[in-house]
Amino acid sequence: MRVELVIIQEAVRTSLSPWSGSPTRYNLPMRFTAAVPLLIFCSAALAQSTPKAASQPEPRSVTVPFKLSHNRVIIDVDLRLLDGTTRRVPAWVDNGDPDLFMSPRLTVGSFFCEGQVCSAVPPLEMSIGGMTIPLARGIPGTGIKEAWVSPTGKAPIAPGLEAEINIPSTMLRNYDVLIDFPDHRFTIAEPGSLKFNGVNTKVIVNPQNGLIQVPSEIERKKCNLGLDLGAPISYLSQELFEKLSATHPDWPHLTGAVGPANVSGSDDEPKRKLMRLDRLQYGPLFLTDVAVAAFSGDQMTRFENRFGAPTAGLLGSEALLNYRVGLDYAHSTVYFDIGRLFDVPDFDVVGLILRPEDDGRFTILGVADYEGKPSVPPGDNGVQAGDSLIAVDGIPVRGSTLGQVWSMLGGLPGTERTLTAERASRQLTIAAQVQHFLGDVPQENQAKKRSKKTNN
Repeated sequence: MRVELVIIQEAVRTSLSPWSGSPTRYNLPMRFTAAVPLLIFCSAALAQSTPKAASQPEPRSVTVPFKLSHNRVIIDVDLRLLDGTTRRVPAWVDNGDPDLFMSPRLTVGSFFCEGQVCSAVPPLEMSIGGMTIPLARGIPGTGIKEAWVSPTGKAPIAPGLEAEINIPSTMLRNYDVLIDFPDHRFTIAEPGSLKFNGVNTKVIVNPQNGLIQVPSEIERKKCNLGLDLGAPISYLSQELFEKLSATHPDWPHLTGAVGPANVSGSDDEPKRKLMRLDRLQYGPLFLTDVAVAAFSGDQMTRFENRFGAPTAGLLGSEALLNYRVGLDYAHSTVYFDIGRLFDVPDFDVVGLILRPEDDGRFTILGVADYEGKPSVPPGDNGVQAGDSLIAVDGIPVRGSTLGQVWSMLGGLPGTERTLTAERASRQLTIAAQVQHFLGDVPQENQAKKRSKKTNN
């Protein structure tokens, strides 16, 4: 089959959100940086799926298990590639980004690169639990024109992430979707065939890309917040973050993207500011002790441009791990069904900020302070920025996912972890404690608010 390629150079793309790093990081859904990509279009003959043999009707709804990796939902999918072969790969459910990303090994034939981003023709279709979802350009309703590919030749779509493809909002918007965090189950269904439970709220859905904003309220001020279940943590605009931080110095604060906030190892993560909000109304939910990070001004502008409307930030998966979240795109409605009541420890970790590298190593970018002091011993015999993390408690970390490494670095506060670091071919052994970073808002604050609400 002859493939006609027309290359159109786009304007410089930049990453949309705090997951972005320096201009040398990849442009994943608000998680990596930009470059000048090339748009590749294939002929209509290539885009259309080949006829399938007669078989049993496909299900209208399927439920599959998922793995929660660093607060990211990872499921197994079967891809039918351009050469007709099928390959099973891990996929990242990522409703907060409209772009399709895939690993280079899923491309058939050449893909084209400029700068740090490459593009290629996407696979023909994806199958989730036996339900087929078309991908290739030319099939109505997908909106997928190209796939972005890492230029390194490695299998995952980004260092430290095991997924080889993501499932973006442009695909999900054509279906009913249910993400059951407590039971680790993902459901996708034809519109109207899935019964949702829980409280619901009308939301704003961008008709072009499927991105969602939820009417919210912070400190009695109404605003819109995005819903990004592909994001490990929540974000507020820098202006709002700084205002709340100044007004409430007693709320827990932290400088340094540890735990769920260490998303990609971008250059700004060692100085990223975190805070735990006392209270947040998100649609019908009243959430307390919500951990948020600050957007930079440029990141916020790009983020709003992608949504197509003013927004104050986004709520990530970390804030909703106790819920079953239903996305009814056809009716612009989101459902929240509480599945458990206990809180999962999120910032009980060793205070490193890490960057996963293309070769599987992990570079230490910095150390977060705890109670005004470095949380991990620094200096010649301690940790320094630029060291490589080799092992945790004797377990090698090279080739692990970022989520796996953070599981090794977590535990009960006070637990000692033995870190093995490498500096200029010299190996060092450092004893570091798990700390309770970003503790809960003082209970007296919440009690006062409850009393005030009751009296009113």
